[in-house]
Amino acid sequence: MNQLKGVHHVTAITSSAEKIYEFFTNVLGLRLVKKTVNQDDIQTYHLYFTDDVGSPGTDMTFFDFPGIPKGVHGTDEISKTSFRVPNDAALDYWVKRFNRLKVEHTGIKEQFGKKTLSFVDFDDQQYQLISDENNQGVAAGTPWQKGPIPLEYAITGLGPVFVRVSNLDYFKALMEEVLLFKETAKEGSYHLFETGEGGNGASVIVEYNTILPRGRQGFGTVHHAAFRVEDRAELDEWMKRMQSFRLPNSGYVERYYFGSLYTNVYPQILFEIATDGPGFMGDEPYETLGEKLSLPPFFEPKREQIEKLVRPFDTVRSTKVFEKEYED
Repeated sequence: MNQLKGVHHVTAITSSAEKIYEFFTNVLGLRLVKKTVNQDDIQTYHLYFTDDVGSPGTDMTFFDFPGIPKGVHGTDEISKTSFRVPNDAALDYWVKRFNRLKVEHTGIKEQFGKKTLSFVDFDDQQYQLISDENNQGVAAGTPWQKGPIPLEYAITGLGPVFVRVSNLDYFKALMEEVLLFKETAKEGSYHLFETGEGGNGASVIVEYNTILPRGRQGFGTVHHAAFRVEDRAELDEWMKRMQSFRLPNSGYVERYYFGSLYTNVYPQILFEIATDGPGFMGDEPYETLGEKLSLPPFFEPKREQIEKLVRPFDTVRSTKVFEKEYED
Protein backbone atom coordinates (compact mmCIF):
# COMPACT_ATOMS: atom_id res chain seq x y z
CA MET A 1 0.00 0.00 0.00
CA ASN A 2 1.57 3.29 -1.09
CA GLN A 3 1.55 6.05 1.49
CA LEU A 4 -0.30 9.26 0.77
CA LYS A 5 2.09 11.66 -0.98
CA GLY A 6 1.27 14.75 1.06
CA VAL A 7 -1.26 17.55 1.33
CA HIS A 8 -3.32 18.02 -1.86
CA HIS A 9 -5.56 20.98 -0.98
CA VAL A 10 -7.48 22.60 1.85
CA THR A 11 -11.02 23.84 1.30
CA ALA A 12 -12.47 26.53 3.56
CA ILE A 13 -15.61 28.66 3.78
CA THR A 14 -15.60 32.42 3.21
CA SER A 15 -18.21 35.10 3.77
CA SER A 16 -17.36 36.73 0.44
CA ALA A 17 -15.93 35.33 -2.79
CA GLU A 18 -14.99 38.85 -3.85
CA LYS A 19 -13.14 39.69 -0.62
CA ILE A 20 -11.26 36.38 -0.47
CA TYR A 21 -10.20 36.89 -4.10
CA GLU A 22 -8.79 40.31 -3.19
CA PHE A 23 -7.05 38.96 -0.07
CA PHE A 24 -5.42 35.97 -1.76
CA THR A 25 -4.49 37.88 -4.93
CA ASN A 26 -3.35 41.25 -3.61
CA VAL A 27 -2.18 40.42 -0.08
CA LEU A 28 -0.92 36.82 -0.24
CA GLY A 29 0.03 36.75 -3.92
CA LEU A 30 -1.46 33.37 -4.78
CA ARG A 31 -2.89 32.80 -8.23
CA LEU A 32 -6.57 32.16 -8.86
CA VAL A 33 -6.39 29.29 -11.36
CA LYS A 34 -10.04 28.25 -11.35
CA LYS A 35 -13.29 30.12 -10.78
CA THR A 36 -15.98 27.48 -10.78
CA VAL A 37 -18.94 26.36 -8.65
CA ASN A 38 -19.39 23.85 -5.88
CA GLN A 39 -20.44 20.75 -7.79
CA ASP A 40 -22.80 19.77 -4.96
CA ASP A 41 -24.35 23.25 -4.61
CA ILE A 42 -24.24 25.14 -7.92
CA GLN A 43 -25.29 28.52 -6.45
CA THR A 44 -21.98 28.54 -4.52
CA TYR A 45 -18.65 29.66 -5.94
CA HIS A 46 -15.63 27.39 -5.64
CA LEU A 47 -12.39 29.36 -6.03
CA TYR A 48 -8.98 27.66 -6.34
CA PHE A 49 -5.84 29.60 -5.36
CA THR A 50 -2.54 27.88 -6.15
CA ASP A 51 1.02 28.36 -7.28
CA ASP A 52 1.84 29.62 -10.78
CA VAL A 53 0.72 26.47 -12.62
CA GLY A 54 -1.85 24.86 -10.32
CA SER A 55 0.47 22.20 -8.93
CA PRO A 56 -1.09 19.62 -6.59
CA GLY A 57 -0.18 20.40 -3.01
CA THR A 58 -0.38 24.17 -3.51
CA ASP A 59 -4.08 24.98 -3.58
CA MET A 60 -6.38 26.48 -1.02
CA THR A 61 -9.96 26.63 -2.16
CA PHE A 62 -13.06 28.44 -0.91
CA PHE A 63 -16.82 28.03 -0.91
CA ASP A 64 -19.13 30.99 -0.25
CA PHE A 65 -22.34 29.24 0.85
CA PRO A 66 -25.22 31.75 0.75
CA GLY A 67 -26.63 32.57 4.20
CA ILE A 68 -24.23 30.42 6.21
CA PRO A 69 -23.46 31.76 9.72
CA LYS A 70 -20.00 32.60 11.02
CA GLY A 71 -18.13 29.55 12.30
CA VAL A 72 -16.80 29.13 15.83
CA HIS A 73 -13.26 27.88 16.42
CA GLY A 74 -12.82 25.18 19.04
CA THR A 75 -11.75 21.61 19.45
CA ASP A 76 -12.62 18.80 17.01
CA GLU A 77 -11.96 20.85 13.89
CA ILE A 78 -9.40 21.37 11.14
CA SER A 79 -8.07 24.48 12.81
CA LYS A 80 -5.38 26.12 10.65
CA THR A 81 -3.89 26.04 7.14
CA SER A 82 -0.18 26.57 6.48
CA PHE A 83 1.62 28.04 3.47
CA ARG A 84 5.27 27.44 2.64
CA VAL A 85 7.76 30.23 2.03
CA PRO A 86 11.38 29.68 0.92
CA ASN A 87 13.32 30.63 4.06
CA ASP A 88 13.41 32.50 7.36
CA ALA A 89 14.17 35.82 5.65
CA ALA A 90 10.84 35.53 3.83
CA LEU A 91 9.04 35.63 7.19
CA ASP A 92 10.71 38.95 8.01
CA TYR A 93 9.33 40.28 4.71
CA TRP A 94 5.83 39.04 5.57
CA VAL A 95 5.86 40.63 9.03
CA LYS A 96 6.53 44.01 7.39
CA ARG A 97 3.90 43.36 4.75
CA PHE A 98 1.24 42.33 7.26
CA ASN A 99 2.03 45.36 9.41
CA ARG A 100 1.66 47.70 6.43
CA LEU A 101 -1.56 46.07 5.22
CA LYS A 102 -2.98 45.75 8.76
CA VAL A 103 -3.24 41.96 8.66
CA GLU A 104 -3.48 40.62 12.21
CA HIS A 105 -0.57 38.27 13.04
CA THR A 106 1.32 36.75 15.97
CA GLY A 107 4.88 37.60 15.03
CA ILE A 108 7.51 34.99 14.19
CA LYS A 109 7.58 31.88 16.38
CA GLU A 110 9.13 28.42 16.14
CA GLN A 111 7.56 24.96 16.19
CA PHE A 112 9.18 21.60 15.42
CA GLY A 113 12.38 23.38 14.39
CA LYS A 114 10.67 25.59 11.77
CA LYS A 115 10.06 29.33 11.94
CA THR A 116 6.38 30.24 11.55
CA LEU A 117 4.11 33.29 11.33
CA SER A 118 0.41 32.90 12.14
CA PHE A 119 -2.22 35.33 10.80
CA VAL A 120 -5.94 35.67 10.10
CA ASP A 121 -8.15 37.08 7.37
CA PHE A 122 -11.34 39.21 7.60
CA ASP A 123 -13.38 36.13 8.63
CA ASP A 124 -10.94 35.07 11.38
CA GLN A 125 -9.87 32.15 9.19
CA GLN A 126 -6.65 30.80 10.74
CA TYR A 127 -3.45 30.60 8.66
CA GLN A 128 0.28 30.24 9.13
CA LEU A 129 3.35 30.82 7.01
CA ILE A 130 6.11 28.26 7.55
CA SER A 131 9.74 28.54 6.51
CA ASP A 132 11.29 25.85 4.31
CA GLU A 133 14.80 26.83 5.49
CA ASN A 134 15.25 23.70 7.63
CA ASN A 135 12.86 21.56 5.60
CA GLN A 136 13.33 18.34 3.66
CA GLY A 137 10.77 16.21 1.88
CA VAL A 138 8.03 16.98 -0.64
CA ALA A 139 9.17 19.60 -3.15
CA ALA A 140 7.60 23.04 -3.12
CA GLY A 141 5.65 24.53 -6.01
CA THR A 142 6.42 27.53 -8.22
CA PRO A 143 5.45 31.00 -6.96
CA TRP A 144 3.07 33.07 -9.08
CA GLN A 145 5.50 34.66 -11.51
CA LYS A 146 3.43 37.75 -12.32
CA GLY A 147 1.98 38.36 -8.85
CA PRO A 148 2.81 41.22 -6.46
CA ILE A 149 5.18 39.29 -4.18
CA PRO A 150 8.94 39.22 -4.95
CA LEU A 151 9.70 35.62 -5.97
CA GLU A 152 12.35 35.16 -3.28
CA TYR A 153 9.66 35.67 -0.59
CA ALA A 154 6.57 34.29 -2.29
CA ILE A 155 4.34 31.42 -1.16
CA THR A 156 5.20 28.13 -2.86
CA GLY A 157 2.52 25.74 -1.64
CA LEU A 158 0.73 24.26 1.35
CA GLY A 159 2.44 23.37 4.60
CA PRO A 160 1.16 21.37 7.56
CA VAL A 161 -2.57 21.08 8.16
CA PHE A 162 -3.52 21.67 11.81
CA VAL A 163 -6.20 19.53 13.45
CA ARG A 164 -7.47 20.07 17.00
CA VAL A 165 -9.06 17.04 18.71
CA SER A 166 -10.41 16.07 22.13
CA ASN A 167 -9.77 12.32 21.66
CA LEU A 168 -6.09 12.02 20.84
CA ASP A 169 -5.85 8.24 21.22
CA TYR A 170 -8.53 7.63 18.61
CA PHE A 171 -7.17 10.22 16.17
CA LYS A 172 -3.58 8.99 16.53
CA ALA A 173 -4.73 5.42 15.80
CA LEU A 174 -6.62 6.65 12.74
CA MET A 175 -3.62 8.60 11.44
CA GLU A 176 -1.17 5.73 11.93
CA GLU A 177 -3.16 2.55 11.40
CA VAL A 178 -5.60 3.68 8.71
CA LEU A 179 -3.94 6.61 6.91
CA LEU A 180 -0.35 5.31 7.42
CA PHE A 181 1.09 8.57 8.75
CA LYS A 182 3.95 8.33 11.26
CA GLU A 183 4.25 10.46 14.39
CA THR A 184 7.71 12.00 14.14
CA ALA A 185 7.78 14.60 16.93
CA LYS A 186 5.88 16.00 19.92
CA GLU A 187 5.95 19.45 21.54
CA GLY A 188 3.61 19.93 24.48
CA SER A 189 0.08 19.23 23.29
CA TYR A 190 1.13 19.23 19.60
CA HIS A 191 1.92 16.03 17.70
CA LEU A 192 3.60 16.05 14.27
CA PHE A 193 2.55 13.36 11.78
CA GLU A 194 4.21 12.91 8.38
CA THR A 195 3.52 10.83 5.28
CA GLY A 196 5.31 10.01 2.03
CA GLU A 197 8.55 11.97 1.68
CA GLY A 198 7.58 14.00 4.73
CA GLY A 199 8.46 17.62 5.41
CA ASN A 200 6.26 20.70 5.40
CA GLY A 201 4.25 19.58 2.37
CA ALA A 202 3.33 16.21 3.86
CA SER A 203 2.52 16.95 7.50
CA VAL A 204 -0.44 17.13 9.84
CA ILE A 205 -0.02 18.76 13.25
CA VAL A 206 -2.53 17.45 15.76
CA GLU A 207 -3.31 19.49 18.87
CA TYR A 208 -4.83 17.65 21.83
CA ASN A 209 -7.36 19.98 23.46
CA THR A 210 -10.16 19.11 25.87
CA ILE A 211 -10.59 22.66 27.22
CA LEU A 212 -12.16 24.46 24.27
CA PRO A 213 -15.78 23.75 23.38
CA ARG A 214 -16.41 21.91 20.14
CA GLY A 215 -15.99 24.12 17.08
CA ARG A 216 -18.89 24.89 14.77
CA GLN A 217 -18.48 25.04 11.01
CA GLY A 218 -19.37 28.23 9.16
CA PHE A 219 -17.58 30.97 7.30
CA GLY A 220 -14.09 31.48 8.70
CA THR A 221 -13.51 27.75 9.22
CA VAL A 222 -12.10 24.88 7.17
CA HIS A 223 -14.54 22.58 5.36
CA HIS A 224 -12.14 19.71 4.61
CA ALA A 225 -8.52 18.80 3.93
CA ALA A 226 -7.32 16.59 1.06
CA PHE A 227 -4.27 14.38 0.62
CA ARG A 228 -2.49 13.33 -2.57
CA VAL A 229 -2.37 10.05 -4.47
CA GLU A 230 -0.92 9.54 -7.92
CA ASP A 231 -3.93 8.30 -9.88
CA ARG A 232 -7.29 6.53 -9.95
CA ALA A 233 -5.73 3.10 -9.34
CA GLU A 234 -4.22 4.28 -6.06
CA LEU A 235 -7.46 6.01 -5.13
CA ASP A 236 -9.33 2.73 -5.62
CA GLU A 237 -6.86 0.99 -3.30
CA TRP A 238 -7.55 3.58 -0.63
CA MET A 239 -11.27 3.08 -1.13
CA LYS A 240 -10.84 -0.63 -0.41
CA ARG A 241 -8.74 0.23 2.63
CA MET A 242 -11.47 2.51 4.02
CA GLN A 243 -14.01 -0.24 3.50
CA SER A 244 -11.78 -2.77 5.27
CA PHE A 245 -11.78 -0.51 8.35
CA ARG A 246 -15.54 0.03 7.98
CA LEU A 247 -15.06 3.75 7.56
CA PRO A 248 -18.00 5.26 5.67
CA ASN A 249 -16.86 6.91 2.46
CA SER A 250 -18.24 8.60 -0.62
CA GLY A 251 -16.90 6.14 -3.16
CA TYR A 252 -15.22 7.58 -6.23
CA VAL A 253 -16.31 11.14 -7.06
CA GLU A 254 -15.39 12.68 -10.43
CA ARG A 255 -14.38 16.30 -9.91
CA TYR A 256 -12.99 16.70 -13.45
CA TYR A 257 -9.84 18.48 -12.25
CA PHE A 258 -9.05 15.44 -10.07
CA GLY A 259 -10.73 12.32 -8.73
CA SER A 260 -11.81 12.23 -5.10
CA LEU A 261 -12.74 10.01 -2.18
CA TYR A 262 -14.28 11.55 0.97
CA THR A 263 -14.32 10.11 4.47
CA ASN A 264 -15.57 11.53 7.76
CA VAL A 265 -12.63 10.38 9.84
CA TYR A 266 -13.75 11.94 13.12
CA PRO A 267 -16.72 14.01 14.33
CA GLN A 268 -16.73 17.24 12.27
CA ILE A 269 -13.50 16.36 10.44
CA LEU A 270 -13.79 15.50 6.75
CA PHE A 271 -10.74 14.21 4.88
CA GLU A 272 -10.51 13.74 1.13
CA ILE A 273 -8.04 11.71 -0.90
CA ALA A 274 -7.49 13.23 -4.34
CA THR A 275 -5.52 12.36 -7.47
CA ASP A 276 -2.71 14.60 -8.69
CA GLY A 277 -4.26 14.95 -12.13
CA PRO A 278 -5.53 15.82 -14.61
CA GLY A 279 -5.19 19.30 -13.04
CA PHE A 280 -6.36 22.79 -13.93
CA MET A 281 -4.69 23.48 -17.28
CA GLY A 282 -6.98 21.45 -19.54
CA ASP A 283 -9.87 23.88 -20.04
CA GLU A 284 -8.14 27.29 -19.94
CA PRO A 285 -4.85 28.63 -21.30
CA TYR A 286 -2.07 29.37 -18.82
CA GLU A 287 -2.22 33.11 -19.51
CA THR A 288 -5.87 33.54 -18.44
CA LEU A 289 -6.37 30.87 -15.77
CA GLY A 290 -9.26 31.70 -13.46
CA GLU A 291 -10.53 34.68 -15.44
CA LYS A 292 -13.83 33.18 -16.60
CA LEU A 293 -16.40 30.92 -14.97
CA SER A 294 -15.13 27.42 -15.72
CA LEU A 295 -17.53 24.51 -15.62
CA PRO A 296 -16.73 20.82 -16.01
CA PRO A 297 -18.27 19.31 -19.17
CA PHE A 298 -21.10 17.67 -17.23
CA PHE A 299 -22.24 21.14 -16.08
CA GLU A 300 -21.94 22.99 -19.40
CA PRO A 301 -25.61 22.32 -20.33
CA LYS A 302 -26.55 24.19 -17.12
CA ARG A 303 -24.27 27.18 -17.75
CA GLU A 304 -27.10 29.67 -18.36
CA GLN A 305 -28.84 28.59 -15.15
CA ILE A 306 -25.60 28.66 -13.12
CA GLU A 307 -24.58 32.09 -14.38
CA LYS A 308 -27.90 33.44 -13.13
CA LEU A 309 -27.35 31.90 -9.69
CA VAL A 310 -23.81 33.16 -8.99
CA ARG A 311 -23.18 36.89 -9.07
CA PRO A 312 -20.40 37.71 -11.56
CA PHE A 313 -17.22 39.38 -10.38
CA ASP A 314 -14.10 40.47 -12.23
CA THR A 315 -11.05 38.22 -11.90
CA VAL A 316 -9.19 39.35 -15.03
CA ARG A 317 -5.46 39.76 -14.32
CA SER A 318 -3.82 39.10 -17.70
CA THR A 319 -4.37 42.72 -18.73
CA LYS A 320 -2.85 44.07 -15.51
CA VAL A 321 0.74 44.46 -14.36
CA PHE A 322 1.50 43.71 -10.71
CA GLU A 323 4.58 45.57 -9.57
CA LYS A 324 6.68 43.53 -7.14
CA GLU A 325 6.06 44.99 -3.70
CA TYR A 326 9.21 45.14 -1.60
CA GLU A 327 8.72 46.00 2.06
CA ASP A 328 11.48 48.35 3.23
